[in-house]
Amino acid sequence: MTIRKMIMCGSVLLIGIFCAAGCGRVQTQAGGGSPAQDSVTEEQEASGAEIGDAGMEAGEAEREEAGIGADGAEDGESGAGIGADGAENGESGAGIGADGAENGESGAGTRTAGTPCPLSVSGARLTDQDGNPVQLRGISTHGLAWYPEYVNAECFRQLKEEWAANVVRLAMYTAESGGYCTGGNQEDLKALVKEGVEYATDCGLYVIIDWHILSDGNPNTYLDQAKEFFREMSGEYAEYENVLYEICNEPNGGVSWNDIKAYAEQVIPVIREQDADGVILVGTPNWSQYVDQAAADPITGYDNIMYTLHFYAATHTDSLRDTMVKAVEAGLPVFVSEYGICDASGNGAIDRTQADKWMEVMDEYGISYVAWNLSNKSETSAILKNSCGKTSGFNREDLSDSGAWLVETLGGSGNAGGASADGPMGDPHLPGTGNGADTKAPGDDSADKPASPAPGTESVQNPPKKPAGTEPGGKSPESDQLSVQTKLINSWEQNQESYYQYEATVTNSGDRALDSWKIILTFEGDITLENGWNGNYQTEGNTLTITNMDYNGYLDTGGSAENIGFILKIAP
Repeated sequence: MTIRKMIMCGSVLLIGIFCAAGCGRVQTQAGGGSPAQDSVTEEQEASGAEIGDAGMEAGEAEREEAGIGADGAEDGESGAGIGADGAENGESGAGIGADGAENGESGAGTRTAGTPCPLSVSGARLTDQDGNPVQLRGISTHGLAWYPEYVNAECFRQLKEEWAANVVRLAMYTAESGGYCTGGNQEDLKALVKEGVEYATDCGLYVIIDWHILSDGNPNTYLDQAKEFFREMSGEYAEYENVLYEICNEPNGGVSWNDIKAYAEQVIPVIREQDADGVILVGTPNWSQYVDQAAADPITGYDNIMYTLHFYAATHTDSLRDTMVKAVEAGLPVFVSEYGICDASGNGAIDRTQADKWMEVMDEYGISYVAWNLSNKSETSAILKNSCGKTSGFNREDLSDSGAWLVETLGGSGNAGGASADGPMGDPHLPGTGNGADTKAPGDDSADKPASPAPGTESVQNPPKKPAGTEPGGKSPESDQLSVQTKLINSWEQNQESYYQYEATVTNSGDRALDSWKIILTFEGDITLENGWNGNYQTEGNTLTITNMDYNGYLDTGGSAENIGFILKIAP
């Protein structure tokens, strides 16, 4: 048994009277991606992997002395304070989570986890060791190589104690600039992951180790590296109660569920050799949206497996929610390991109405969810304003609109409660307009972090430049009823290559309804698809073919399929 496990077990023993009734005794339920390409500066690439040891030591002595973490029983109190509202001054009950049962109240229903106890999957639900339903709610870091500064003890403590989060996700990119498999310092990145696990463990958070595939698309691209990484991580944390493994973030680019399943069936046994029962999260096709395909053909032979769904509320609405609900009702354990409340196109505002609908449905079904992202990057989903140079001790003024909404939704209090009004926002992963009216504070170098989604971005044009060859010609090969409108909404340079973001609308201008559609766009130069949403995409030479999704194929007379978005790299 590791030292860390002994410390954690000591914590559990001290609150054993409560764990006898279920360590997951927590808050009674009240009601409750996406393409991701991100940018870094050269300075971030150089410094992102430089991980020191000093932060790991901060506060360790006093926590070990207390034996039960930051919120344990103190000064002879017989009760255990767990989370923000634990029992105090000898009270016999335990408050666990932000609004847990107090003074002996037991709580009921779906619960958000308090002090970490073993998790397992029962049917479609995440449960504690006594079979009580558990719901994890928290936030994901941005790419660890680019924003390592937010992995610190005080930041994680605030997430837990003031914002009422109970899980943090450590997003380690695999194929972008500085990625684990594409030139990043692997030892330093692993050290940062391990620091994050320790900080999370110290303050009572669950923690997700995320193998953040994105531009690699197919998880099998770096299968061997994934197996070695998870062999090491599962060996390190086999006896930790609070660690979950996310083995492929967002499979995309036409990768099938069969491909993903084959990958998972090789990585899962590697983890199981070391960690017999840790919860494993498996991505699904189309940037973790096709959970219905996993429900039709789930992985068998292993316990404690869940399947991820990602959404961005202003783009993904009723159809994807229905897909999620049907999968859960069919028995699939779904975990929303990434979501945002903006759209996926890069220029839309936050959609609070759709966001609240997502929360309501996820809470109804006890689905865990993790928001994207913990950074001050100039994008809508970053919870901090671009002008915020802090790495902890955040207050309301430091939060973007997404951040204020998140703290309000989690039920947090303290320095950062409340939400601000909606306003023009950027996008979670794609080029955008930034966090509302944020401006660079004097002397604040953090505001220099670029707004473009792609690693190594050098500049972003807004309005976008339109050189020859970037305005596509569009047509439908199957019906003259269809009209196609395309709009170039952003462009940028990355590593001396040109990237363009488009939005298309397909309209049925005929006199009969259509059950499906297909359009072909041609460009003057060869194209490479970097990202796409609300359509199925195929490229060949200078031609892009887009067909409908299952939810936007039917077009009544005069009807349109909108927000069909894609990003291309176009050769001159």
